[in-house]
Amino acid sequence: MSKIQMTTPLVEMDGDEMTRILWKMIKEELILPYVDLKTEYYDLGLEHRNETNDQVTFDSAEATKKYGVAVKCATITPNAARMEEYDLKEMWKSPNGTIRAILDGTVFRAPITVKGITPTVSKWKKPITIARHAYGDVYKGVEIKVPGPGKAELVFTGEDGQEIRETIHDFDGPGIIQGMHNLDASIESFARSCFTYALDTKQDLWFATKDTISKKYDHNFKDIFQEIYDKEYAEKFEAAGIEYFYTLIDDAVARVMRSEGGFIWACKNYDGDVMSDMISSAFGSLAMMTSVLVSPQGYYEYEAAHGTVQRHYYKHLKGEETSTNSVASIFAWTGALRKRGELDGNQELMDFADRLEKATLDTIESGTMTKDLALITTLENVNAVNSEGFIKAIAERL
Repeated sequence: MSKIQMTTPLVEMDGDEMTRILWKMIKEELILPYVDLKTEYYDLGLEHRNETNDQVTFDSAEATKKYGVAVKCATITPNAARMEEYDLKEMWKSPNGTIRAILDGTVFRAPITVKGITPTVSKWKKPITIARHAYGDVYKGVEIKVPGPGKAELVFTGEDGQEIRETIHDFDGPGIIQGMHNLDASIESFARSCFTYALDTKQDLWFATKDTISKKYDHNFKDIFQEIYDKEYAEKFEAAGIEYFYTLIDDAVARVMRSEGGFIWACKNYDGDVMSDMISSAFGSLAMMTSVLVSPQGYYEYEAAHGTVQRHYYKHLKGEETSTNSVASIFAWTGALRKRGELDGNQELMDFADRLEKATLDTIESGTMTKDLALITTLENVNAVNSEGFIKAIAERL
């Protein structure tokens, strides 16, 4: 057969460790035989980020603005041990954080459901998508370790010199202080991304904060969401037959546990970080979770929700066999290819993405899967295969 043609490239961001190995296999076995793949390639592997003083990360984000769609492999965010291991010039920031900030995007994470993997919460029947605000809060926090007695104040000095002061605490001994911030413009972008994504996927949208305790900070999130919904989205939601629903974060957690799923749960940055891991674990595996960064301008960046699978990579380097689950990385590619096809009016490319996803899920449902799934599946006569064997089994079915 002739290969499916692409008219516009997508941005390809390569990554690190075991996911980098799987990335190459996925392309060679599952995509290149069928698609005349056009990508603008950026190597976000830690060595290359170090060589370019992290400029490659900034360049890849700008390219995503140019082409509209990107697909990203998992990358290392270095700590002190990685600094030494990779002989880094400095402790480079999280590539995901850098890309999110440049694209002003919201991260949507949803579990990939498959027959034989039952959610640990018995009422859950449909996927729950977490929408995580990707700016500010503790991730941009400034901290002080208080050495002893003294007064801590929150001070804002306006451009005109006017000061606003609030006492944080009168310390009578050692302690700690943290200052957090957010921007109305970023919260507005977050709200619009959530409302737009809900309309795109025809799902109800929930949003939750702790506005009863945080009467200015969290209440600001609540007010901005409500204002934008009322002005720009209320009629569209009604026409689509979907609902926007606000509640307190503790009430949301209780409601989520009693729900059947099938909605988007918008969370502030820290809440989204924590809740997305809870949702993925409760649905079966972090390796079975999609992640897409959506900007208000309509840029999309697809990736797996998990990390670089360091432990398996070290085994791989020793020549030992691994059984690494590549499903989320495959779905990052299918998500990006489908979106590229959708934006370019390329039905063949969209159909191919659907078929590759179906081949992946059918392979698991037929009993062939990696060890992480074999340990939790309710299917009988399971064939647990290695990393390469799983991708080859999908290729055969495809």
